[in-house]
Amino acid sequence: MGPARILACHRASRREWSTGGGSVDRLVGVEIDVALVHRLVSEQFPEWSGLPIAPVPRQGNDNRTFRLGDELAVRLPAHEGYVAGITKEDRFLPLLREHLTVAVPAPVATGRPTRDYPYPWSVRQWLVGDTPDRGAHLDRAGLARDLGAFLRELRTVPADDGPLAGRHSFYRGCHPSVYGDQVQQALTELADHVDVAACKAIWLHAVRSVWASAPVWVHGDVAVDNLLIAGGRLTAVIDFGTCGVGDPACDLVIAWTFLERDEREILHVSAGLPVDAWARARGWALWKALITLTDPDSPQRQRQANALEQLLSEPESA
Repeated sequence: MGPARILACHRASRREWSTGGGSVDRLVGVEIDVALVHRLVSEQFPEWSGLPIAPVPRQGNDNRTFRLGDELAVRLPAHEGYVAGITKEDRFLPLLREHLTVAVPAPVATGRPTRDYPYPWSVRQWLVGDTPDRGAHLDRAGLARDLGAFLRELRTVPADDGPLAGRHSFYRGCHPSVYGDQVQQALTELADHVDVAACKAIWLHAVRSVWASAPVWVHGDVAVDNLLIAGGRLTAVIDFGTCGVGDPACDLVIAWTFLERDEREILHVSAGLPVDAWARARGWALWKALITLTDPDSPQRQRQANALEQLLSEPESA
């Protein structure tokens, strides 16, 4: 499987974009709540029917997650576009767990579609920890170092049978140019609010290079909501629904959405990726920031505005 296969990524539809801030239509007519989860669990896994069920405080964009007792979590895709992640995690999380030092969720069971809920759903091991933006006594430099070590280790996981990046990964792991039309449209819409020339310079720098090595595993959505810490350090990485095999540049976006300049330098060294990968990562970060800023209802607007400010404050070669 050579680099040329990565460059073949293309989108079939403009509606297929961006887990974590996207424009995918939501599941209509189904209330994903405690009552629904209780019915699903009781019908399909009666051995767990007596366990308490509670929604997690911070829900993701792709799935609705509920605690099931003290040791389990139930995840239900919020839209058909996220269903592929269930099958993918069932198949590949055991492989990833064998090769990664930090904890990742263990598949426990997979539920069937019903009349109440039309998609497969999953039961996963519950991993204890706080997200970095909420954890006490966070060692930010240590987190950057740990995260880089995780990404370096992830690239060593055997990838020959892994799912080539594409629609199932929301094109994470593909070349950032797959979203070039959205960058162009966003810059048109935001022309009075952002430095268009500076943004174009970042984008052009990003699309000039490609990942020339063999495809490697990517998480696809390395964000603070998918990292868990304990004692101030990284202990677990969750939500591999957008994982795939391809170009690892997309996994560096957290360098601008959460880390500061000095911490980015630590991640740069720890992750062990070449300068051109960082240029493409800046393109991914730019795309996400711009499309989020065009959505007035996005809860991520402030975070992405800050990320854009970080991007524009750096030299182009950073």
